[in-house]
This record gives sequence, structure tokens and C-alpha cells, in this order.
Amino acid sequence: MAAPGSRSEPPQLAEYSCSYVVSRPVYSELTFQQQRERRLQEGRTLRDSLARSCSCSRKRAFGVLKTLLPILEWLPKYRVKEWLLSDVISGVSTGLVATLQGMAYALLAAVPVEYGLYSAFFPILTYFVFGTSRHISVGPFPVVSLMVGSVVLSMAPDDHFLVPSGNGSASNTTTLDTGTRDAARVLIASTLTLLVGIIQLVFGGLQIGFIVRYLADPLVGGFTTAAAFQVLVSQLKIVLNVSTKNYNGILSIIYTLIEIFQNIANTNIADFIAGLLTMIICMVVKELNDRFKHKIPVPIPIEVIVTVIATAISYGADLEKNYNAGIVKSIPSGFLPPALPSVGLFSDMLAASFSIAVVAYAIAVSVGKVYGTKYDYLIDGNQEFVAFGISNVFSGFFSCFVASTALSRTAVQESTGGKTQVAGIISAMIVMIAIVALGKLLEPLQKSVLAAVVIANLKGMFMQVCDVPCLWRQNKTDAVIWVVTCVMSIILGLDLGLLAGLLFGLLTVVLRVQFPSWNGLGSVPSTDIYKSVTHYKNLEEPEGVKILRFSSPIFYGNVDGFKKCVKSTVGFDAIRVYNKRLKALRRIQKLIKKGQLRATKNGIISDVGLSNNAFEPDEDVEEPEELDIPTKEIEIQVDWNSELPVKVNVPKVPIHSLVLDCGAISFLDVVGVKSLRMIVKEFQRIDVNVYFALLQDDVLEKMEQCGFFDDNVRKDRFFLTVHDAILYLQNQVKSREGQDSLLDTITLIQDCKDPLELMEAEKNEEELDVQDEAMRRLAF
Repeated sequence: MAAPGSRSEPPQLAEYSCSYVVSRPVYSELTFQQQRERRLQEGRTLRDSLARSCSCSRKRAFGVLKTLLPILEWLPKYRVKEWLLSDVISGVSTGLVATLQGMAYALLAAVPVEYGLYSAFFPILTYFVFGTSRHISVGPFPVVSLMVGSVVLSMAPDDHFLVPSGNGSASNTTTLDTGTRDAARVLIASTLTLLVGIIQLVFGGLQIGFIVRYLADPLVGGFTTAAAFQVLVSQLKIVLNVSTKNYNGILSIIYTLIEIFQNIANTNIADFIAGLLTMIICMVVKELNDRFKHKIPVPIPIEVIVTVIATAISYGADLEKNYNAGIVKSIPSGFLPPALPSVGLFSDMLAASFSIAVVAYAIAVSVGKVYGTKYDYLIDGNQEFVAFGISNVFSGFFSCFVASTALSRTAVQESTGGKTQVAGIISAMIVMIAIVALGKLLEPLQKSVLAAVVIANLKGMFMQVCDVPCLWRQNKTDAVIWVVTCVMSIILGLDLGLLAGLLFGLLTVVLRVQFPSWNGLGSVPSTDIYKSVTHYKNLEEPEGVKILRFSSPIFYGNVDGFKKCVKSTVGFDAIRVYNKRLKALRRIQKLIKKGQLRATKNGIISDVGLSNNAFEPDEDVEEPEELDIPTKEIEIQVDWNSELPVKVNVPKVPIHSLVLDCGAISFLDVVGVKSLRMIVKEFQRIDVNVYFALLQDDVLEKMEQCGFFDDNVRKDRFFLTVHDAILYLQNQVKSREGQDSLLDTITLIQDCKDPLELMEAEKNEEELDVQDEAMRRLAF
């Protein structure tokens, strides 16, 4: 047994007893393609593609119809005997919760409470036909409702509806025309709902449901937590029954909090006690529901129970008259006729409608996918855009605000046995009964009770804060995205905060791609396994070879980073090495002209009896100059890794090959291809060959399209695996054993008036470029 305080060793993992031996040739891309013929990809013309997409058959037409109307997929398979009773029970339970939440979330949307009931009813009717999720409960959601309320309050603040008092008192007194204000706000909310629905329909028609992928979980977590804080502050003044101005925009939540605390002495005690008790009771019972959900067949509908009790107490004690409590007051019975929203307001709310459309969709799809995975069915992201678009367009004509799904309401629908959207239709019927028959009964209900119900349902969102430490340990970048999105959404407001979080998240992606991870590799002895020499011990690096794995695409944004990785891996700068060698060659040339050195096929020899003045301090890198010795060419052998007869600090090059592991390179752009080609040429000039391994086929095709290959850069330098490349290089080294050591071939221009005697025949070679005019070719 381990001593107290001592560190216990990790358990030994069982080793696999099996092994394998593979015998195959070393494959380059060229030899593999020669032995394994590639499949020809059929190229379709635009006409063929249009003909195929426009062709129609009975089976295809029915498939398209079922895609547009998912109800045709699941309703014919509905198991009446097994599912109907469960759906009825679930629908009744969900409907009771939806009724209360609809009224409560209307406060967030800054419209009268009866419009929350309409918003809990109409969207369900169309989602039942067009939606692909069988379990989500469609209707108001606090975050979305708050975003709608932000638009409503900015376009119809109380200051716009102040009218002179008509009681004959001082002329400077004004009163608030609440009737006109509420009518204007309802019109703005319904117009916004119509515009959001149109945007969602356009997104669905364009098949861009993938947009939700850019709303990463940390971003959504930070945003919804900030939204919960915004909701808390907006409902706090209702619980306290403290009047404040309607602030919007940057720092609006801070201004609201300041004004609440400035006026906190005016708190209505009756409303405060009712709200506080409602919050405590709802939170406790919800916790019990969650803890004993396996033992309780149906969750206790505590919001409904508390609302009934609070309404009865308010009516019996006449809290409005005796304690000046804020109550719901009049709730009209029945439905309003459809009305045309004000299309002229679209331009004033276009920017906000985009963020609301995306947020409402993202929340609904995220919840739907959770239950789709749980019950093994698929959620079609594009069709969900269409379903919510139709629901919001339809609801906009009935004075509703934007619909999404509420997490707590969906949980009730699923936990009470809901199997399909039949439960949603049953819940809509319950809401309809409340609209038609129960409106008058709920008029004495205190607004503070509704606000407390909203706050009690925010617990899950606030608990997301506990995820941040764990997220920090798992991935610090994601944790920073969470915090930045949350802080920005609190400071800037939900719409600008979401945009700031999204841009910051995309920035982190760009930075991670621009500064990716890279590793120098070594092999596990006697295997074809190559791992990072930085992370693992006892790895072997092949002599004279460096292996680099670059874990990112190569494009215009990170080519400089890629070059730095290459330089760090090989340990020298190929361009600097070349320039230093060129500088040394110029000085050697001057000494040869003076007769102080002789060039032979075995190297450079200093003449006996002559002083060597070549050892002079090394200066800055010189620019290549035109050498005024135009005639014959000669070849001299120089071993650059030995001591030179001139005082020039030429960096040593301890390798003859560089292998690039391209397995993690998913794409190249034109700049990336040009940079790779330049790197190959730079290393070739100093006698280092560059090889490629694990290149994906589409990346190889892109290199072909960009003209990467020529007589000097061939496909036989591209290998299927890193091990293939290493085996090829080891075989090349063995074949050169016994030959002279690695030498560089240099071209110099000989002075025809004072020719040098050489021990080998003079050769005529092609002209080099301007930078290579003093160096003809480099050889192994």
C-alpha cells in the first residue's frame, strides 16, 4: 500500500502481443500511379448537371415532397395505441407551462402579456407540418424574446408617447399614453417576426443551414449566459416594481442597474415578497423534479401551481388597491383577426433581424439535435430554417413575436412521454383554451410573479459559468471565446455582442491556422513509426536527414510561418548559406587571379611561398556583383564543411535531404504552391534535396495545376509514406559508398590572358541566372 502523501504510479497498460510484418516495394507517387491505375473522374458539363437536377420521376417527386413536408414521413407511421396517450399527457403538461411562459416572456418582448399567449399558439400549427424535430416545444424563448424587446424598446420608447395632461393643471405635466404605446410596440414586434421569418426562409432556400456550425458551443454558452444576465436585470425591476428608463445599446445593462439601485428605496414590498417566494419555490421544486425524475412519472408543474395560488391571493387580498401591487390587469379573451405588419419598418430593423433569425434557429436546432441523437432520428438543418421561417411569417400576421424553442418547456414535453409533435398540437390546444376562457381569471396576477418565473427558469443558463474552469483545462482558446462573448454581450448588447463573439471566434481560427503546430520527427527504432522528437525520447533521426511535419494547410496567410518552421527544423537559413558561399567564392576567385591559390579537381591549393592575404574580417552580406572575367569556365571542388582558405563564416549544412510530412496539409493555394517550389529551389542550390510524403491526391492535383513540376522537380520525389522516403534515401546513401565525399561544383569565369592549368577538361554549361552567375551547379 502506498505511503500517505506519496504519488501513486499510473497503472501499467497491457501490451498487445500481436505484431505484423509487411513486405512491399518502396513507393513514390510516380511508381504507385504507374502500377495502380487511377479511376477516371467523369466530368459533367453544366448542361448535364442541369438536366440531372431538373429530371423528375414519381419516386423523386415524392422524396422532395416528404423533404418539404416532413409530416408525410412520420405521421403515416404513427402508432396510435402506443403513442397517443403519452402524447396527450405530455401535451397537457407542456401546454400549461407554455401558457405561463408565454405570458412571462411577453414582458421580455415589451408587449402586453396576451400576445405571449398568441406566440405560444400560432407557431406550433405550422411547425407541426414543416418541422423535422419530434420533441422540441415551439414558442417563445427568453433570449430571443429579450432581443425582440430590445428592438421594440429602441423603436418605441416611452418618451415617444407622452401627451399633455388634460386635467387643467400646469401645462408642463404629461402622461403616458399606454394604449397607443402598446399598439405601436405590438406592430413593431409582429413586423420584426415577419422579417425574421422571411430571412429564415431565404436561408433555408439557399441551403445554408451550415451557418450554425460557426456558432461554436463555447460561443453559444457565453452568449446565452450573458443573455440570462440581461434577462435577470430586465426582470429585476419588475420584481421590485421600480420604474426605470428603457436603456438600449452599449452599457445599457449597467445604466439600468445603476438606476434600479438609485430607486431601490421605492421597492413595492408586496411585489418583492411575492416574486422572492415564487423564485425560491420554483427553484426548489425544479431541483426536486430533476433529482427524482426517475421516480416521479410526471414533473410537478410548479409554475402553474404557483401562478394559481398567487392569482387567488392577489384577488382575495386585493393587492393592487391595498398595496399598489403591479398586476396584469386586462387580458382580452379570444383571438385577434390577422393584420398586415408594417413593411415600411423593415429598413429600421434589418440588422437586428439577422442576428435574431440566426440565434433563434441555432438554439432550436441545437436542442433538436440533442433529442434527435437520443431517439435516433435526423434533424435537417436546412428544413428547420424553412419550418421556422414559415412559422414566423405565419405568426407575424397574428401579432406574435419571434418563435424558437424553450429548453425547460422541451424538457417537460420529452420527460412526460412526448413521442411526436402531436404532443405539441395538444399543448397548443391548452394554450387556446387559456386564450379563450382563462384570460379574465388571470387578470389579478402580479407581474412580479411572472418575472420571478422567468428568473427561476434561468438557472440552467447561469450554471454554464461552472463549465468555464473545465473548459480552460481542456482548451484555453475555447474558454477565452466563452468569456469574450459573454463580456461583449453584456457590455455591447446581445446583437453586437454576438457579432463580436463570432468575429473573435473566427479570429482564433485564423490565428491557429496562421501559427499552426509543427514537429521535427524521428523514428521508433526498427519500425515505420515516426513521432515528434520534442515529445518523445529514444527516437532516431536518420543521419543527414531532417523530417518536418506541418499540421496546417499552406496558404497565403501562413507561408511565412511555414518557412520559419523549415528553418527551425533544419537549423540554418538556406538563402543565407547560399549568399555566404557566394561571398566566399568571390574571395577565392580574387586569390586565384592573384596566383595565391590554385584550383584542381581535388580542391583549392594555396601556392607555397606566397603570403595568403585572404584572412580578413567577415563583413555584411555582399550583393552579388558582375565579375569582369568574361571567357572560359572552369570547375573547382570545394568541401563547404571543411576549413576554407578565406575568412568567411559560411554556415555548416549537416544534412543532404529534407523530408516534408504533408499528411496534415489539407489544401494549398497558388501562393502556397509557389512558396513550396521556391523552398525546393533554395535548398537545391546548397545541395539539399527536398522530398514530400503522405500528400493527399487533391493537393497533388492542385500542385500539378499550378505548374509545380518540371525537369528538376519530379514526382519521383513524392512518396506515399515518410518511411518510403527514408528507405529510398538510405538506399541512395549506400549506393554512393566508396565515392568521394560530398563536394560542390562551382563555375568560375577564367581570364583568357592568364589561363589556369586544370587537370580536367573544360566544360560548356548553360548560363545561370543573375544570382547564380558565379556558381554553376552544386552536386553531391
